[in-house]
Amino acid sequence: MKKFYSLLASSLLLVGILTGCGSQGSNNKTTNEPVEITISAAASLQESLEELQKTYEKEHDNIKIIYNFGGSGALQQQIVKGAPVDLFFSAAEDKFDELVKNGLIDQQQGTDLLANELVLIVPKKNEKHIQSFEDLTKADKIAVGTPESVPAGKYGVETLTYMKLWEDVASKVVYTKDVRQVLTYTETENVDAGMVYKTDALVSDKVDVVATAQGDTHTPIIYPVGVIKDSKHAKEAEDFYNYLQSDTAMKVFKKYGFQGAH
Repeated sequence: MKKFYSLLASSLLLVGILTGCGSQGSNNKTTNEPVEITISAAASLQESLEELQKTYEKEHDNIKIIYNFGGSGALQQQIVKGAPVDLFFSAAEDKFDELVKNGLIDQQQGTDLLANELVLIVPKKNEKHIQSFEDLTKADKIAVGTPESVPAGKYGVETLTYMKLWEDVASKVVYTKDVRQVLTYTETENVDAGMVYKTDALVSDKVDVVATAQGDTHTPIIYPVGVIKDSKHAKEAEDFYNYLQSDTAMKVFKKYGFQGAH
């Protein structure tokens, strides 16, 4: 009987040791898994941010960046409804300021980082021979982002209104979910022209820029970025937020056609 208890005690001890080792291994695995930070960013930032992601993750193997690209207005609404986002990079000040006003972004954790220009693009064939904003009266279809959710669309409507062209072309407008859809529609000749940011036009070899909107025809195109107050990874989000303002990051943004906001 003593022998049985001795064997049982030894077995239990062995199980305890193995369980302890298993737990320790599991904890190490958890510790070594990279922290995921989610960034909701304007669609026009896609190429520049994806390049910065590669550099940043290479230098910080404990971080994994997840992007959610789209129209700034739609992204703002997702954040208001509680989407798990750590950083917001908007293509419009008003969408960003609304989150600051609602207490979702601390004003001290946000900055106006980039500026952009609004341009008129046409497919390479340009069968309607559109060479200026005034020529949009020749078009059958014009792609513009939905103004309520796509800042580029809002800027576009402002420009056309300022130039007293809106009433003549409003019925020709095809609204899109974001600025990249405008680019796609124009590239594929589903529309005769589109209004996008200069940075969007630069990433495509299937469209031509025929005109640039004057700065006084629309609200200034400023890109604010900031950390979401309820971020579960505030430290990591703040580190990336600071990196976006670095000389290294700004060189990449400028490579893709952005300007500094200051």
